[in-house]
Parts: sequence; structure tokens; C-alpha cells
Amino acid sequence: MQYRTLGRTGVQVSSLALGAMNFGRIGRTTQDEATAIVDAALEGGINVIDTADMYSAGESEEMVGKAIAGRRDDIVLATKANMPMSDEPNHQGSSRRWLVTALDDSLRRLGVDHVDLYQIHRWDPNTSDEETLSALTDLQRAGKIRYFGSSTFPAYRIVQAQWAAREHHLSRYVTEQPSYSILQRGVETHVLPVTEQYGLGVLVWSPLASGWLSGAIREGQDVTTNRSTFMPDRFDLAVPANRARLEAVEQLAKVADEAGLTMIQLALGFVTAHPGVTSALIGPRTPDHLHAQLAAADTVLSADVLDAVDAIVAPGTDLAPHEKHDTPPALLDPSLRRR
Repeated sequence: MQYRTLGRTGVQVSSLALGAMNFGRIGRTTQDEATAIVDAALEGGINVIDTADMYSAGESEEMVGKAIAGRRDDIVLATKANMPMSDEPNHQGSSRRWLVTALDDSLRRLGVDHVDLYQIHRWDPNTSDEETLSALTDLQRAGKIRYFGSSTFPAYRIVQAQWAAREHHLSRYVTEQPSYSILQRGVETHVLPVTEQYGLGVLVWSPLASGWLSGAIREGQDVTTNRSTFMPDRFDLAVPANRARLEAVEQLAKVADEAGLTMIQLALGFVTAHPGVTSALIGPRTPDHLHAQLAAADTVLSADVLDAVDAIVAPGTDLAPHEKHDTPPALLDPSLRRR
């Protein structure tokens, strides 16, 4: 396992991080399986565990808390808030009112007195940067969080938040968590140059592109991944973007074979090769999935392999741009771009 400095914090983190989204109802992972996954991840050198309050409505945090009991100090523990936790309109967002409550709820579920990294799950257009950063700064000073970061923020919002922190003399986001894979390279255009400019640590999610790069999805085979059961539209080969992904996967499989790599090694080695990326978040549902992904921990891709990947999916290209999560609201809502 490689270790890298998380932005400018001085904290050393593993190049692969354990994402716990599948713990609980989402991935149908039991507590015993979650504990076994955490055990194997720590034994394999992973020292970062990332979850969120909304994963299985808090169940993921509870399972992580039980799995790490007695070894909290050896783990860089991260969670997130902002997504709706109930139908109550104020049980979501990035206001001081909600973040204070949400963090206390997360600490209770995790069974800890602080988290190392607290992340705003999505940019909240209804809340000012000053409001959010002020609340996070106070929570940091209270000792409940060590650092805080953003997740899936558009590049211009990352810049705006850095400016607001300086303008109002508040602590700043020290990390960003964007979606990044061989099939979704759009963040190379704007987000990663910005995070490098500001010295942010970057923890990328979905490096296996929701299973497209796991080796389980190939031409002529039925798609039977867990994700395809509840997001079938993202795997329907009648959709042009999905067809383009499958064609790219077939070409990438040849590159991997020629290099003596698995698809997982190619996919994880690709994202961790970018100088702006600190860690890649893996989200195994079973111990077997974890072991297959841990095998990529020391993968270093040659320039020839990286050039071959570029020839298949051009730098800065998203093969499924409609699945991006950082699109400015005005591109999605016509009323916001009309007087």
C-alpha cells in the first residue's frame, strides 16, 4: 500500500480508501460482512474509512462504528452530511442548524467523539458559503471534527468557497471528493486543476464506474451486478451512452490483458496515477470484492498503458455526461436560465 499526504494537512492516508456506502440495505451487506471487510482492509494497509449519514439512512455509520470499535485511533474516519435524512425540509442541506444536528447524530451512530474528516455531500445552492464554513469552523474548534471538505462540488464552487474562507477569516475545505474513472474523466478539465491549485486532498469515488470497470460487464454477457438491479437505466445497452461505455470497456480489456493486469488493477491504477488524486475510494460489498480490489494497491501503470487508455477515452471526456453530479443547476432547470 502506498501512503500520501492528504492535501496540506500532514495526515498520511492510503492510496486506496474504504468506502462504506454498501454497508447495510444499499448493498445488502450484513454487520458480520462489514466487520470482515474492515478487518481485511486494515490488514491490507488501508487506513481511511469513508461513510455518510444518508447511506442506508444511517445504517452504514452504525455498522462502521461497530466494526472499528477498539481501534478508532488507527483510522482516518470520514463521513458526510447534506443529503435529506427525512421528509422534514430542514433535515438536509448545509445550514448551521442542520449541520450541528447532523454531526451529533453521526457521532452517536459511529460511537465516537470526533471524525477526522467531515464532508459536505453536495453543494447547497440555498445556503451561503459563509454560513456553512462558519458552522464547520465552530465544530472544528469544538473538537468534533479535525478537518472538513467538500464532495462533488463544481470547480467554480470550490474556488468560491476558498475565497469565502479567506474573506471571512474562516477555516477552509481541505479536501474534495469527486467522481472519477477512466469512463468519466470530466473532472480533469476543471476540478482537478483547481484542487491542485489550492492544495486540496482528493478522494475520488466510483473509480470502477459503478461496476463497468470491474470485469463483470462484458460484451455478450448478461449484466447482473448489484448496481444494475436498482439502476437498470445505467446499464441498458439500448442507451447510446451505455453502448459507448461497453465499447470502451472491450478495448480497455485488451489493454489490461496485454499489460498482465485485471480490469480492476487498470481502473484503480489509472485514477491513482493522476498527480491531483490522493486516494481512490473502493466500495466492496463482500470480502471477496475487497481482496480483488486490494490487489491493485501497488499497481503502477506504465506510460504506454496510460497512453493506450487516453487513446480509448480522451482526457477530460465523460462517456455518460448525463450522470454527472456537479452540473450547475441552471443546466438542469430551464427556469433558472430565463428571465
